[in-house]
Amino acid sequence: MKLIGMLDSPYVRRVAICLQLMGVRFEHQSLSVFRTFDQFRQLNPVVKAPTLLADDGTVLMDSTLILQYAEALAAPSRRMTPAEPEKLLRSLRVLSLALAACEKSVQIVYEHNLRPAEKLHEPWLERVKLQLLSALDGLEEAFRNHPPTLGAGMHHGEVMAAVLWHFLEQMVPDVFSVASYPLLAEYSRQAEALPEFTAAPHGDGTYVWKN
Repeated sequence: MKLIGMLDSPYVRRVAICLQLMGVRFEHQSLSVFRTFDQFRQLNPVVKAPTLLADDGTVLMDSTLILQYAEALAAPSRRMTPAEPEKLLRSLRVLSLALAACEKSVQIVYEHNLRPAEKLHEPWLERVKLQLLSALDGLEEAFRNHPPTLGAGMHHGEVMAAVLWHFLEQMVPDVFSVASYPLLAEYSRQAEALPEFTAAPHGDGTYVWKN
């Protein structure tokens, strides 16, 4: 199967890293929803990243749905969704916070990079920043109460949180204070050193499967 999208997208990175962690092999094609819109549209008319082309030609979108399918392909011992209800609830809480923060950070990036400066709506931007910081507060608290794992045993929320933090540092470093989130910052730093993360660096490169 093939993963379509650029690794400067935290959602594409999330999928690539989780597929590797679960041992689900894939090919990566780095296409931009902006610069290579027409080429992307030939593979998926909706032009949404990440896109997964399954082996039978089925097109899937949305990182969470793609990984839900990937769980069915992974060996039971390598699946990343906890089966125990209490652990599942904690995992989903972390994932929901990380996805919310990611959504708000992407909105800030698009607002500054795509909208003319004279069209910026500062009250809306301030609200989005408040939502982003509230989600980061929640993640820091979650990691304080239940220290996250690294490598084997990582769940989807932990991967998304690590990827999110790296994206924030690269794209909106002036929106938050690193000192306010020491647990999240240190966890992301350690996660980014793992081979599954280094194989998918933020940017326009192509993921190469690491054995």
